[in-house]
Amino acid sequence: MRVLVEGSGGGASWPEPGCRCASCLRQATAGNARKRSAIVVDGQLRLEAGSTGASAAGYRVRRVADLRSGGAGGWDVIAPDRGRLLYPAGPGAAPAPPDGTAPYDVAFLDLLGDPAQLGWLRARRLITAGTVTAVACADHRVPSERELARRCGFWRVRLAGDGEAISPARSVSKDQDSPAGTRRVLVLGGARSGKSERAELRLAGEAQVTYVATGSRGTDDPDWAARVAAHRARRPAWWRTAETTDLAGLLRADHGTARGGVLIDGIGTWLAAVLDECGWDPRDGAARGTAAARTAELVGAWRQACGYVVAVSDETGLGVVPASAAGRLFRDELGRLNQALAAESEEVELVVAGRVVPLGEW
Repeated sequence: MRVLVEGSGGGASWPEPGCRCASCLRQATAGNARKRSAIVVDGQLRLEAGSTGASAAGYRVRRVADLRSGGAGGWDVIAPDRGRLLYPAGPGAAPAPPDGTAPYDVAFLDLLGDPAQLGWLRARRLITAGTVTAVACADHRVPSERELARRCGFWRVRLAGDGEAISPARSVSKDQDSPAGTRRVLVLGGARSGKSERAELRLAGEAQVTYVATGSRGTDDPDWAARVAAHRARRPAWWRTAETTDLAGLLRADHGTARGGVLIDGIGTWLAAVLDECGWDPRDGAARGTAAARTAELVGAWRQACGYVVAVSDETGLGVVPASAAGRLFRDELGRLNQALAAESEEVELVVAGRVVPLGEW
């Protein structure tokens, strides 16, 4: 099976004609252009995002349901050579083949609409290390071509260009779906910066994800409860949730394995819980020693972690000096802990106003 990518853009291409958004203007200024998504299989079968269907002699084409109720789904194709292909029905579609479907050789997905569909398909072994997975319907839902390429990197999928040919038998890109070994990623940011969303986006393509919530479960603060509910609603329903402050124990328990990913959200609430246990008085030497031992234990477990671990932490050092001794203690301890975790991380990102700034090695 040979697939020619006629177009890889959204429903109205990218840049979208007449659109003055920053993404489309960047795309136009850079001279990049992605036509409306469409592919041609073996020079005989043409599928286009937004069309009602297609057929060709010798090809079995069937419509599959969507992962979400009311969604457009996509097409499941079996070629005469028994090659299998999955293609979205249009922008926003998340095709969900029924149980018992065999793995695909090629899969195109609208990952800007729902990146978690990739993890769902991997968990069901419909997309495997032998699948060439590529992005369809790329458009101004992402800020730039560079950011799209960055996301494809941590999703381990291919960013195919218009006019590119894909042949599963000879494609080197299918190796992108193999595990990449240990990756520790620290995502920093201030309040409402978008840091949690960025961390979740990074792990959207993983087949198994454990979300580690470190916030207090006993609070009766309605605002805090609303924040927790919003986080839960945003996460894929099939992610596992662990509520614990024993981060070192959790990381050690996963030592020696590299399956799926772990998202810790976040380090700031973990430190607050530790200080609640040990005491907030900066003059209490015993309490400071106990807290230091806990943070050293966490850094040691982070250093030896296996698999894919993403941690979210607050960047508290950009504002005024806190008025209270407890506030200054928290800021200083978290700043030192962020430095220690960053030193043991393969990647560190700072999120500001929803924009991501990769922090290079030092």
